[in-house]
Amino acid sequence: MSRHDDPAHLPYRLSAGIMLLNADNLAFVGQRRADAGPEHVDDTYSWQMPQGGIDEGEDPYMAALRELYEETNVRSVSLLAEAPDWYAYDLPQETLRKSWKGRYRGQKQKWFALRFLGTEEEINVAAPAGHKPEFSAWRWVPVASLPSLIIPFKRPVYEKVVDAFLPLVTGGTGAGQHGS
Repeated sequence: MSRHDDPAHLPYRLSAGIMLLNADNLAFVGQRRADAGPEHVDDTYSWQMPQGGIDEGEDPYMAALRELYEETNVRSVSLLAEAPDWYAYDLPQETLRKSWKGRYRGQKQKWFALRFLGTEEEINVAAPAGHKPEFSAWRWVPVASLPSLIIPFKRPVYEKVVDAFLPLVTGGTGAGQHGS
């Protein structure tokens, strides 16, 4: 395998992820549209939390708010916590060349837990903020169930996100919690 065939030489795409929690401490997940990108869709594991790229020079938290708005139309939120670390995943070999024009080996993500303060009428995945829809449906799920919904190559990241933010919904104190 030459250096150019080895994805290890490629950088990670920086992105932000959002665990949006409602008043019942359930997490928002969207079902990825089949045309939303080859790195995300799997017939069995098509659900995920909002996430997306961080533009050059953009603050990760501001990117998280922008991505949440672009994917869900949601703006009524407050910050609960920031994950203590960046979490990365590698794309599977068969998806690597189809995703982001083959420029990245995967994503390195900064995650934020946000409290949803609005009403469900604010959520619009069909026509979010004039952006191309990425989700075809959405629902609220228990935080602990999130890793079982995500495509397998992203599962280790979701396990870390759940570990970081589960104390927010169970009343404990987590490393990622502000003020702890």
